[in-house]
Amino acid sequence: MKKFVHAIALLLCLVLAFGLAACGSPAEPTPTPTASTPSETEPSAPSDEITIGFSVYDMQYEFFQNMEKGTREAVEALGWKYVLHDEKSSEQEMVTGAINLINSGVSALIISPCKPEALSSIVAAAKEKNIPVIVDDIGGGGTDYNAIVISNCYHGGQLGADYTVELLAGNEGSKKVAIIKCEPEAVYAIRRGEGYKANITAAGFEVVAEISGHSKSEEGYSIMQDLLASNPDIVAVFAENDPMAVGAANAIADAGRNDIVVIGFNNDPEAVDAMKSGIMAATVAQFPELMGQKTVELAQTLLSGGTIAYDDPSTREVFAEVKLIKAGDVA
Repeated sequence: MKKFVHAIALLLCLVLAFGLAACGSPAEPTPTPTASTPSETEPSAPSDEITIGFSVYDMQYEFFQNMEKGTREAVEALGWKYVLHDEKSSEQEMVTGAINLINSGVSALIISPCKPEALSSIVAAAKEKNIPVIVDDIGGGGTDYNAIVISNCYHGGQLGADYTVELLAGNEGSKKVAIIKCEPEAVYAIRRGEGYKANITAAGFEVVAEISGHSKSEEGYSIMQDLLASNPDIVAVFAENDPMAVGAANAIADAGRNDIVVIGFNNDPEAVDAMKSGIMAATVAQFPELMGQKTVELAQTLLSGGTIAYDDPSTREVFAEVKLIKAGDVA
């Protein structure tokens, strides 16, 4: 009797197992996540997970202090984390500090490089971790950065030339002008003189000299002394930065001349003082604080999967505005 009961129980179990198998559908494999761009319905990363690293040229200079201020405030306005590294004008410090930022897990790197030619290892390390690199001014060193923000230097030179023509309107005498240039490796600053030359020659003036003052005030002074000796009838000089312009203006003043138009570039405090004292006619202002803000805007575009609208796609350049500041504006 017990054997019969066991047999019936075994038969019922087999029937039940067969029924369950017949009702169930085959299991489907779990989809494998992909690395595709998140859709609009997917939530973006919380803002507190985004960190922007900024490696700045040298915080002892007012220009870079203003650039840092614009960068930091723009990052904080977005609710992101911000980490600052000061290169202190040192190539070694620039490379090691920027690499440390990358290895710390920043979401994007913004850098104003003291040595653009040493950027290659930094950009390569960032690219390996898929970290965007935005360069602020100075130069990109021919590397594969995502974007570079620079002042519209060529246009700034044009503004200087147009104001020179305005000041010398009606002058029937000499048409000689000179350009005191920055060091050749300052590739963006060189554009300032190119813009000046294009517009000043188009207005009928002659550029009698283009000499590098290596961005130094003392060289601007000595170059101007030589120009006064070789071309005493010169009527205007444009310097690609303010230290050289102030040096040239002082040389002109020391020679007892007040008939030569001097225009610089940067809107440095010493240029403002020179304009107030009447020895400089104008300078072209850059806005480093706004440049810093713009780099953060570009980082935001890239981190959200957007596309940057370059002013020059071939070099991935984005221009920042410049403005002519006249002596009358600061008197």
